[in-house]
Amino acid sequence: MAQVEATTERVIAADAETVFDALADYKEVRGKVLPGHFSEYEVREGGDGEGTLVHWKLQATSKRVRDCLLEVTEPTEGRLVEKDRNSSMVTTWTVTPAGEGKSKAVVSTVWNGAGGIGGFFEKTFAPKGLGRIYDELLQNLAAEVEK
Repeated sequence: MAQVEATTERVIAADAETVFDALADYKEVRGKVLPGHFSEYEVREGGDGEGTLVHWKLQATSKRVRDCLLEVTEPTEGRLVEKDRNSSMVTTWTVTPAGEGKSKAVVSTVWNGAGGIGGFFEKTFAPKGLGRIYDELLQNLAAEVEK
C-alpha cells in the first residue's frame, strides 16, 4: 500500500485568524461551506476546533463513498488536523498570513492507498479529484469570510 496525498491551497482576502476561526467552527461555518460531495454532516462532540468529533460522508466519485468520523486536534497555531477513526485518512488545514488582510489556506489529505493496479489508479486519479473537491470548499470558505 502506497501513501496517497492530495493538496490544495488558496489565498483568501481575509486575515489568517478570521479564516482559521471559520474553518474551526464546525457548528456554524463548516457545514455551510462543504460542497455537494459531503452529506450526513453532524457534529457529535464539541464544535469549535480541538476536541471536536464530526461525521460526514464524502462521495469522491459515483462509486466511492467514505463514511468519515473525524477527531479534530490543533497541534500548532494555525493548524487543524482531522483524523478519521474509520480509515487511515488524515486531513491537515494550515492557515498563514499572506500579506495585508490576506491569508493562505492549505489543505492536505493523506491516506494509505490500495495495492496493485487499483492502487496505481487511486494514486493517479484520487488526488486530482479530491483536489477539485477541496478547491470548491476553499472557494466557498473564501466567499463566507470575505463578506
